[in-house]
Amino acid sequence: MKAASAIGIGIAVVCIIMAGIMEGVAPPMLLNINALIIVLGGTAGAILGGVGMKRFMLIPKLYMKAILSDHPDLGARVKTLVSFAERARKDGLLALEEEIEAIEEPFMRKGMQLIVDGTDPDLLREILDSEIDAMAARHKQGSSVFEKAGGLAPTIGVLGTVISLVHVLSNLSAPETLGPAISAAFIATLYGVGSANVVYLPICYTLQMLSQKEVEERSLVLEGILAIQAGDNPRMVQQKLLSYLAPADRVAVESGDGKADLKAVDAQAA
Repeated sequence: MKAASAIGIGIAVVCIIMAGIMEGVAPPMLLNINALIIVLGGTAGAILGGVGMKRFMLIPKLYMKAILSDHPDLGARVKTLVSFAERARKDGLLALEEEIEAIEEPFMRKGMQLIVDGTDPDLLREILDSEIDAMAARHKQGSSVFEKAGGLAPTIGVLGTVISLVHVLSNLSAPETLGPAISAAFIATLYGVGSANVVYLPICYTLQMLSQKEVEERSLVLEGILAIQAGDNPRMVQQKLLSYLAPADRVAVESGDGKADLKAVDAQAA
């Protein structure tokens, strides 16, 4: 489901604020610009120093991917590959050249082109396996940015609290101000722990899940391409590829409810 991450983060934030209000905490008490600067600015600076400018600049794109990306439609992939297997069995592998231009998903298009070019099966597997491994490595680098942020933000929040407490302890001559000052000091810790566990780590886990799904999709496509090249019976190709799908999705494919779509709506931009 698209935007599931945004919805989940929104629910978490609303529940935390509502619980605070029920405990008697007024929302304005949770606003502290100094703490926000320390936590967000400090975390951003630490991440920039740790991963470099190139990966740091990818953060907005990674946020959008985590929030808006949907899971690949494996059922549509199976139907598409089975249709290719039927065409190849009927008219030969060279007939698939006519289908290649209609494929927008780069990985599948590359694999089909390798088939038409007569690439050795072992070499074809090696090439496409390398593509999958390289994609997974890029995705891991992207999710690691948020994983690092999730680890750094709480510590920087504690640092902000310590800085505030230093100011509080330097003003012990005014005991009537200690309560509000100490309360404000802990806002930085709240921001650090909250941003890590409500934003950074959920985004990291979402990106990791999306990467795993994309690896599964490409593995399915690879097996289908190799089966087509080997001249396997289309029915056997379908049965082999259905092993990548959940039982409920297999029923939908076998009953013909799904539709093969040569234009992949989730073409990889990574």
